[in-house]
Amino acid sequence: MAKCGYCDKGVSFGIKVSHSHRRSNRTWKPNVKSVRAVVDGSPRRMYACTRCMRSGKVERAV
Repeated sequence: MAKCGYCDKGVSFGIKVSHSHRRSNRTWKPNVKSVRAVVDGSPRRMYACTRCMRSGKVERAV
């Protein structure tokens, strides 16, 4: 679910490193919101990251 419908930004993986340098796997999730957007001339509900919403890539349906 955590995937933007415009830029395809999704979950990224990495390693969490503690102060004592013990390592464990972790994930970073993008800030994805459910929005009503105009796609091909008709309003549709989809997921968009807040960076795409802020930059104007997402045309919001009213």
